[in-house]
Amino acid sequence: MKIALALALLIVLAAAAAWRIVLSMPGSSWRGALPRAAEDQRALADELRRDVAAITAHGPRTVPESLAPAAEYLERALIAAGYAPQRQQTSEGDNIEAEVRGASKELVIIGAHYDTVDEAPGADDNASGVAGTLAIARRLAREQPKYTMRFVFFAAEEPPNFKNRTTMGSYQYAKRCRERGEAVRAMLSIESIGYYDTRPESQRYPPALRPFFPSTGDFIAFAGNMRSRALVRRSIAAFRRHAQFPSEGAAVPELVPEIGWSDQWSFWQFGWPALMVTDTAPFRNPNYHTPGDTPETLDYDRMSRVVQGLVRVAGELAAR
Repeated sequence: MKIALALALLIVLAAAAAWRIVLSMPGSSWRGALPRAAEDQRALADELRRDVAAITAHGPRTVPESLAPAAEYLERALIAAGYAPQRQQTSEGDNIEAEVRGASKELVIIGAHYDTVDEAPGADDNASGVAGTLAIARRLAREQPKYTMRFVFFAAEEPPNFKNRTTMGSYQYAKRCRERGEAVRAMLSIESIGYYDTRPESQRYPPALRPFFPSTGDFIAFAGNMRSRALVRRSIAAFRRHAQFPSEGAAVPELVPEIGWSDQWSFWQFGWPALMVTDTAPFRNPNYHTPGDTPETLDYDRMSRVVQGLVRVAGELAAR
């Protein structure tokens, strides 16, 4: 009996050590009080607040007709930033893309879905990700990158379209990239980045990840599958170099289903590295997928700090 217990303990300890190796990330997460917001961070927070309000102004975004006002707003904003946006029509709504041409045709894609579930205004899920992606696009519009950057706003991510290869907007977009012979070097899915909670025990996790991460929901997470581990590590390293904000990272097997809960999943189906940047949505935000997911529940100060860091992440990925 003692031998069996010892062996069981060794197996548990070995598994825990293996998880720590898999989950290890470069750099150090910011700890302690956040620095006072600089003027540009305050201006960005106001910009994000305006964009979230505009995207959610017409209620839930579930079908092409209810997606239309947000799509038109995004097109106008991209044109104002100097882009010539293009649409990819799908049966469930249009994907909208804007491009910064690089010296190489290899693609770095920054994307966010702009649809919602029924009855939810979707401020965090995912007007926050859309506003963040739009802010990154504005700030990188005049870059001259090595790799071509695309900013893409996807339709039809939410159920019943999620992981549906016929209707999911990001899958249709990734499929078109493959059909055109385009190579995706990296894809960042910006998924729910506006909700933070500094109270102890405000953060939850899938069971397999619970022992390894903080219990306070005040950080931003970078999450990918095992094939995307190098991308996750590069991205969080760049974020930690430039952003004074708590961050956590994980690249784990897809046997942990939550790791694929956004548009990065579509790009994995074609073998491309992709990750999700997220506040962890249902594992933190009590308003997730409810009518309570409204603009006033978001923390635009923290969100602006995250977006500033992501501008640097996207710029470095496209410049490598």
